[in-house]
Amino acid sequence: MKTNKSQHKGLRHFFKILGPGLVTGAGDDDPSGIATYSQAGAQFGLATLWTALITFPLMASIQGMCARIGLVTCEGLTHTLKHNYSKFILYLMLVFSVPATVLNIGSDIAGMGAVSHLLLPKVPAYLFCIVITALLMFAIVQFPYQKISSILKWLCLSMLLYIIVPFLIKPDWGSVLRNTFVPTIHFDKDFIQTLVAILGTTISPYLFFWQTTMEAEDQQHKPRKLVVSRRVLSDMKQDVNTGMFASNLVMFFIILTTGVVLHGHIKQIDTVEQAAKALEPLAGKMSYALFAVGVLGTGFLAIPILAGSLSYIVSETFGWSQGLDKKYYEAKGFYAIILLSLGVGLAINFVGLSPMKALVYTAILYGVTAPVMIAVILHICNNPKIMQKHTNGTLSNILGFTTLVVMTAAAVTLIYFQVKGK
Repeated sequence: MKTNKSQHKGLRHFFKILGPGLVTGAGDDDPSGIATYSQAGAQFGLATLWTALITFPLMASIQGMCARIGLVTCEGLTHTLKHNYSKFILYLMLVFSVPATVLNIGSDIAGMGAVSHLLLPKVPAYLFCIVITALLMFAIVQFPYQKISSILKWLCLSMLLYIIVPFLIKPDWGSVLRNTFVPTIHFDKDFIQTLVAILGTTISPYLFFWQTTMEAEDQQHKPRKLVVSRRVLSDMKQDVNTGMFASNLVMFFIILTTGVVLHGHIKQIDTVEQAAKALEPLAGKMSYALFAVGVLGTGFLAIPILAGSLSYIVSETFGWSQGLDKKYYEAKGFYAIILLSLGVGLAINFVGLSPMKALVYTAILYGVTAPVMIAVILHICNNPKIMQKHTNGTLSNILGFTTLVVMTAAAVTLIYFQVKGK
């Protein structure tokens, strides 16, 4: 009887501590991620499944550092950079972050509009894009932080759709296990580009800023400031690790689904609706519908994170009042950046850029620029003036520097193949 009560209490505590880490992990599997994983599966089959095992500890280590920065400083990552490092690093980060994030927003809106059109063919995709953007603008401006946080947590359930699909198509599980635990690498431009895209879309710079800021905002919304104790850090790690595990699990199953169904039938995916629609004749209407609905759910989850992280970056850089907990009139600049980023993102859909190509290019851009931010985060987390007694331990540094080396090596290799032209 005591054991059951203890287990129930433990489970209740586990769900209670889930927050910024879970939402960040779920937001990582946005339409950009779905596009990248779908392209990897369609082009290379199950050959990239092993990357899910590699990216999980790397993601968890970096996002854990970002969460710790937020807990200890009670400030966003940009604020920490601004007050402890040169302006050159701050503006370099701004130049890296803004274009990729806006392109990511536009690509996600396009992807959501496209799959909505698939589900309701009588309504044009561009109209869905406009309605989706308007809904997001209204919700972000109208709802307070607590409400937005609650909505984002429930939207995390949309990730479960991708775990269901592979069991409907009955893959060769022996081949799945082999490709999961035995890495395959092809030293050619296409494979390396896909590898960098996978790394870029899982270890994305905008998530670093969002994680740090959300931990800081959670601190600010407590009745009294938490003492950063061993228990608090343990709860934070559970939250982050759960979110990153869920993110990588979804990535694994999307590559699995598209690798089994689309590989050999479609080599190049040019639009996000093509990835969903291609499943219909090959895997059945149920798989296709689940895939399409999943794009919508993850899009509604990810776009507020993208727009919010961008606005925090800009607002903290220029010292504007910011925070999703504030009313519009209390932080006009902050909300103006959110609305502008959504508006520009929507406008991208009318310039003829392929949504799928934009999504994959965004992931590649993240993969090339992320090493700079990872190096900065590592420096912050080893700086006792900022982190006090909560600097990195040995394991955090090993995983962090491994992430830096892997991301840098992948980016350099991609640049080599681009210059070589093969």
